[in-house]
Amino acid sequence: MPKLLSTLYGAGPLPGLAAAARDWRASEGERWIFVAKTMLAAFAALWLAYRLGLDSPNSAMATVFILALPSSGMVLEKSFYRLLGTLVGCAGALLLIAAFAQQSVLLFLGLALWVGLCTGGAAMFRNAQSYSFVLAGYTACMIAIPAIDQPSQTFALAVTRVSEVGLGILCSAVVNDALWPRHQGAQVMRTVQARYARMMGFCHDVLERQLAPAEVELTHLQFAADIAAVESGRAAAFFEANGAPADRRWLHAFNASFMAALTTFYTLHRLLHRLRQEPATPLIALIEPLYAPLAGALQTAPTLASLDAVGAQLRAAVARAGAALEGGGATRAQRIDFDTAAELLERFTLNLRAFQQVYDGLADNKRQQLCDPLAYTPKTPPAIVFASGARAALTLLLLAAACYHLAWPYAATTMLMATIFCALASSSPRPTLMVKQILSGFLAAVPLSFVCLFFVLVRADGYPMLVLAMLPPLLLGSYLSTNPKRAGVGIGINLFVATVVTPVNLMHVDGAAFLNTTLALLLGVALAYLIFAVVLPEHTMGHKDHVAAALWREALNTCVAGPKRLKHRFDHRVRDLLNQLNAAAGPAPSEATRAVLRQGLTLLELGHSVIEMRALIASSAPSAASAALDRCVAQIAAYLRAPSHANCQAAIAALLDAGAPVRQARAGASPQRAARLQTALADMHSIYTSLLDQLPQAPGGPQHAA
Repeated sequence: MPKLLSTLYGAGPLPGLAAAARDWRASEGERWIFVAKTMLAAFAALWLAYRLGLDSPNSAMATVFILALPSSGMVLEKSFYRLLGTLVGCAGALLLIAAFAQQSVLLFLGLALWVGLCTGGAAMFRNAQSYSFVLAGYTACMIAIPAIDQPSQTFALAVTRVSEVGLGILCSAVVNDALWPRHQGAQVMRTVQARYARMMGFCHDVLERQLAPAEVELTHLQFAADIAAVESGRAAAFFEANGAPADRRWLHAFNASFMAALTTFYTLHRLLHRLRQEPATPLIALIEPLYAPLAGALQTAPTLASLDAVGAQLRAAVARAGAALEGGGATRAQRIDFDTAAELLERFTLNLRAFQQVYDGLADNKRQQLCDPLAYTPKTPPAIVFASGARAALTLLLLAAACYHLAWPYAATTMLMATIFCALASSSPRPTLMVKQILSGFLAAVPLSFVCLFFVLVRADGYPMLVLAMLPPLLLGSYLSTNPKRAGVGIGINLFVATVVTPVNLMHVDGAAFLNTTLALLLGVALAYLIFAVVLPEHTMGHKDHVAAALWREALNTCVAGPKRLKHRFDHRVRDLLNQLNAAAGPAPSEATRAVLRQGLTLLELGHSVIEMRALIASSAPSAASAALDRCVAQIAAYLRAPSHANCQAAIAALLDAGAPVRQARAGASPQRAARLQTALADMHSIYTSLLDQLPQAPGGPQHAA
């Protein structure tokens, strides 16, 4: 026996067997564990629904499939918001029926307004809370529409709906939290570690010139998605037992320090890239040795001590290189470029040290007290919010009119399905793809459901045989849902089978009802797809035109908005817009999307510099330098408010005029004040180069803002 055990676990002639088993357990095994847990929760909910005599046992089962997510934290989070949305939707249905019990037209107008408001809310929040808005919208329809002819049954329908959904939630939560749980907190830490390693590798590769400019831009776009993923994972981990507030603060700090370092690094990279395009400049030969120690530290796992050493080396090297530049007869333009590059290098080193410190606190669980950083909050452009609500409301009204004229008993099912998927897909960056996958799942489930219902289920005797009859198509759907590329298809199969095949307490097999229900479900999802393709197709989440306009508005806010936490709000909102752009673009962004990305990164750089300038103005006594900087901010705001050739030229002229008074103020200032004025000169130069990107044909050729 010992020999056999040693053989199985790698000490004998089969050393790879145990390793292969572990690999399978970590990849394919995880998928089958997920499938097994989903089946257990679904059939447990169905059995309990039968035992309790609920009117629609399939609703409890469908709830489990909707809540089937990889981690227990995500299941608990979605369960909470699903229950909350169901309760609010039932309350809304009761109010609408009470107000318009005998007036169908007014009732549908009220439902359309309710659905529109809820769908707009879902599009506005775009996180787990958005699911509550979606549920509140279509739950009201599911309660109110069947109660039109029997208003007295509204309360009973609402209670039954809450009971069915609550039962599915209970079974899903218990199974996922008790059997082979995958805790979201551990997944968040793996995400943090992967992001940290990717950030350090990215910075090293860029400094070593191993990435093309296009690759750098796309990586920034993907980093924006990573920021949103960490926040989403943190929100789900909150619902687990170990989701402590301290973890929330540190993850917020991780995102904030990551964004600060990434923004400074992009500004530095753009300056170096521009200098490399200039012919016969001596600056690159002086600047490259400055960041060589930093690139070396990033190649291995950096520590706070190594970054402190790099900072000390950098300051000494900057002093030597500056003296060499002066001795070589450099022009004022070259000196300004060198000073700006040195300032950005030192700033990036400090940002990187702060990022490393936060990461060490998370990874080693040695956490000091933190102030509460501003949370990452998604924000959707208002036009998309309004269009999402209007689209869902219009869908309900048009299909309600069609139902009235068709007089088809199953038309209400079509109307509900179209409304549900219009609401669900409104918060998706690629709504047509989402609805198309669900429709594909429904189509694939039709023959499976037909065979299951009419050839297998009718022969089943007792609940165990019912489980065996329904298991094959549900296994297929659950397994497909573990593949991100086919998740919608798998969910569609499961929902269709649960809706069409699951018998009620008194089983009744009706071929005509099967065909009518199938047609109604397919037609409802197909109409939702058609509506997204026809009604305001450009008003969807992450559309490049709306993202571009929102980026300009956020840049303008840096000039005119209140100063409290302005930098954090600007960073979060711009990164969120880039995340929307990334999600809508898919794996291969178009050239137009890349142009919006470049515009966004340029405006991000400009906005940060403006915020730093405003902070300096606010802390300065009235002087010629502060007045000049104030004029710069005013001219930049005028340009961002109304982009034009003349306004851009006026902003450039204000920057050029401000250089002399700022340099004069620096000459007689204290060391601390002089350092801040030097930072302002670097920021002015960054703004100037950003404006040149907006106005490549600026007359007179390039100059220097400082």
